[in-house]
Amino acid sequence: MGFFLVCITVNLHLISTVCSTAYIDSLQEKVQEKVSLSSSTAESGKGKSKTSKKITHGYHLMKGKAHRPMEDFVVAEFKKAGESELGLFAIFDGHLSHIIPDYLKSHLFDNILNEPEFWTKPENAIRKAYRITDTNILEKAVDLGKGGSTAVTAILINCQKLVKANVGDSRAVISKNGEAKQLSVDHEPIMEKESIENRGGFVSNCPGDVARVDGQLAVARAFGDKNLKEQLSSKPDVAVEMIDDDTDLIILASDGLWKVMTNQEAVDAIRNIKDARSAAKRLSEEAVKRNSADDISCIVVRF
Repeated sequence: MGFFLVCITVNLHLISTVCSTAYIDSLQEKVQEKVSLSSSTAESGKGKSKTSKKITHGYHLMKGKAHRPMEDFVVAEFKKAGESELGLFAIFDGHLSHIIPDYLKSHLFDNILNEPEFWTKPENAIRKAYRITDTNILEKAVDLGKGGSTAVTAILINCQKLVKANVGDSRAVISKNGEAKQLSVDHEPIMEKESIENRGGFVSNCPGDVARVDGQLAVARAFGDKNLKEQLSSKPDVAVEMIDDDTDLIILASDGLWKVMTNQEAVDAIRNIKDARSAAKRLSEEAVKRNSADDISCIVVRF
């Protein structure tokens, strides 16, 4: 009985400490945001399919208010692969790191396409490539540093088949006849509390803050984060969506957008904007108007 009471006391003290630390960190972030209001920068680009000229893509990135380097990275391109065409689209949203999302930008799609099963069983190839890429990141932790990154990837095969995968809270949404459908899964700690606890971790849920793994990370799955890897997973959720005549557009974006906008609001905001880059820019600017302080990255693919 005495041991049981000691354990409760220790755990309560730990949670109290975590909540106090989270509150202090929140105050520090708000101070940094006020200092950095004028540091915002933006980047954009666009492209189109050679297989179907009506399919275009555009992207837009905006640095948030925090006093740190931009931690969002994107991939948005069409490329030939033998007789096929692939549309490669991805959002990588780093935390405590801009190096790891940059590494993912350079390596994840190569690892996926190098898998022998990609053309026959793309879902299996993607799962394996995610695992291999995360292992490589952990092995290079001395060079890549601490921190980690979310990822949402979408591969459009011959303009007909979309294979989506994600870890973390960067999101993919498709619109068909104007109706938004979320393709990705938001990996929130509270939703995976049991598995995190089974791996020896805990989920804090402090007043005024989001749920966090071990009081630190606001996502339950991510690349990197070596210090939390025993509690975290890098296993992606994978889904396949066929492109048909009802498909209007696809949106990929970091949580800097989704914190302030629902899936349907995002679709409604750009459904009548034909230029994909202008649509991505519109979403980013609307998120800022709604007081998003985070880095914002957005890709729009129009059909």
